[in-house]
Amino acid sequence: MGLAVGLRATVRHAVTDADTAIEAGSGDVPVLATPRLLALAEAACVAALEPHLGPEMTSVGTAVALEHRRATPVGAEVEVEAELTEVEGRRLGFSFIARHCGPGGGSGSGGDPEDEDLVVGAKKVERIVVDREKFLSRVTVPG
Repeated sequence: MGLAVGLRATVRHAVTDADTAIEAGSGDVPVLATPRLLALAEAACVAALEPHLGPEMTSVGTAVALEHRRATPVGAEVEVEAELTEVEGRRLGFSFIARHCGPGGGSGSGGDPEDEDLVVGAKKVERIVVDREKFLSRVTVPG
C-alpha cells in the first residue's frame, strides 16, 4: 500500500436536477445538496487512493467535517480536490476543497483558484483502509 501524505485527486461535476437539495430531501431549493457535496468529496478521496490499493482492499468513510459555504445552481460545474494529509496505520485523513469552475461559476470563473468567492465548501474526511472481503463478511442485516 503506497499511501503517503500528499496523494491527491480531483473530481469535476456539472450539477443536475438530480443533485439538488429537493431531490436529496435535504431542503426545498434547486441548488447542490449538502449530501451531494459530501459524496463528491468522498469520490475525490477514493480516486486519490484507487491507484494505491490492491484489488482486495478498499476504504470506507468513518468521519466527516463539512462546511457548505456557497449555493451552486443547476448547470454550474464544481471541482472537488482531496488531499491525503494524515496516515496513521489504516486511518487516513483527507482535507478537501470544492470550487465553482466552468459554466455557472459566477463572475470570478476562470480566475485565481484560491479566490474565496469560488469556494463552495471545504473541510475534512476520514477513511479507514479495509480488506474488502473481511469487511463485507461482517456486514449483517438487522432483524
